[in-house]
Amino acid sequence: MASLKEVKERISSVKSTQKITGAMKMIASAKLRKAQGQIERFQPYQQRLNEILEDFLASETDFVSPFAEKRDLKSVAVVVISSNSSLCGAFNSNIIKLFEKEWAAYRDLLRENGSIYPIGRKIYNAVVKMGLKPEGDYFELSEKPDFEGAKAIMDLLMADFLAKKIDRVELIYTHFKSTSSQQLVCEQLLPIVLPDKKTGTTIQATDYIVEPDKASVIASLLPKSLRSKLYAAILDSAAAEHAARTVAMQIATDNAADLLDELIVQYNKTRQQAITSELLDIVSGSEALK
Repeated sequence: MASLKEVKERISSVKSTQKITGAMKMIASAKLRKAQGQIERFQPYQQRLNEILEDFLASETDFVSPFAEKRDLKSVAVVVISSNSSLCGAFNSNIIKLFEKEWAAYRDLLRENGSIYPIGRKIYNAVVKMGLKPEGDYFELSEKPDFEGAKAIMDLLMADFLAKKIDRVELIYTHFKSTSSQQLVCEQLLPIVLPDKKTGTTIQATDYIVEPDKASVIASLLPKSLRSKLYAAILDSAAAEHAARTVAMQIATDNAADLLDELIVQYNKTRQQAITSELLDIVSGSEALK
């Protein structure tokens, strides 16, 4: 059995750890509120842009975009978003596992090597560990989501797609549903999926006054929509990261409290046992002197 000094030192250590995890939970909660505010402010713009684009595409049945061109899959680009730091539960490990699964599936189909755009230190390190070469590092973009940074990545991908260097662009990230729930997402960015013109369904679209014409406006809106979609995913992933860290630190704090209760009971038992032993020695010595 551990001595009183050892138990006391462990109690002190657990209390220190509990203070640290409690402070980290408060910091993560504050960052979560900020990240939620960012995604809530950007979502209305993103949703309205998508609605306008869908209305235009529904009315322009003969519209053809180079971003919608489907080709034989020879090369693929994958944008995957993680965090820069750990202590956020299974947030990063889940993203890495999903990326490894998707990349393994593409590796069997591709004739040429694909390209990987890792946003976040954890996924960057995982990509390097797999023996793959990332297309740069975007640690700052994961730490502080920025539209210009997302735009730069999306512009590179769109240019490579138009130049036929890549035939598909996939996006992997974690969607923030609530503080206790995050969902892994894997979606196709390019080629975009235009409405099916053979179904014969009629969509009630808003009648806009457009200059110079709808086709020109659609051609302008498509790149904007793709850039905003990537930026929204980065904001979404940041909120999910802070939510996962908040939950992880709360669980760690609760576990420390439970462990502390057990250690206090153990300390009291050990102390009582030591007192009882000393009393027995005193009584035995007193009896021996009689």
